[in-house]
Amino acid sequence: MRRRGRSRALLADRRTVVLGLLATATFGGALVVEFGRVWRRGSAPALTETEYPLEAAAEAAAETAEVARTGFKEASTRENAVFVLLTSFVTSFIFARAITTLLRGRSRVGPFQNLKLGRRHIHHYVPGILLAFGAGGAAIVTRNEDLDPWLALPFGAGMGLTMDESALLLDLDDVYWSEEGIVSVQIALAVTAMLAAVAIASRFLRRGEQVVLHEATQPH
Repeated sequence: MRRRGRSRALLADRRTVVLGLLATATFGGALVVEFGRVWRRGSAPALTETEYPLEAAAEAAAETAEVARTGFKEASTRENAVFVLLTSFVTSFIFARAITTLLRGRSRVGPFQNLKLGRRHIHHYVPGILLAFGAGGAAIVTRNEDLDPWLALPFGAGMGLTMDESALLLDLDDVYWSEEGIVSVQIALAVTAMLAAVAIASRFLRRGEQVVLHEATQPH
């Protein structure tokens, strides 16, 4: 039984690593593709056309950042809120699972440690629920669309913290590292949200390109 439990724990650890690698690859790949597009279409000289490649790369990077900022500003408030919510959800989910993995068998990892009140262990779904309820309630009470992107940040973070321990809530038992931990379902949901965030971000970037690169290629 002990070997079986250990193998399940290792499987959960591997899935956590896979999720982290997939998230990093997706996010990094999107950045690299956009950086290449801006460098190719923007005002920065190509590598074959300059003797100062580092300066050209820095110019392309600055232009890429400007494209992202402009695209975010040009998007609607609703799109911004959805993008922030999805990004916050994925980030908090991966962060919570990574920290929980590192805390296994340890009392502390940097500033993070298991929280206890008396003999009761406080799971991270508790602050997650509080964050989501608080942000959702504030959005309903204020009814101010300009606040939605800001409130989407704690709402998405609360969703991520709660979803990471959804198996515990379903079974009313601490099955975080067991086969019943439905890690695969959680990973699928996180990856879906991550891909959706990348898709929305690409829309921001296309809008930003239309504004920034058009201005960059105009004769002065």
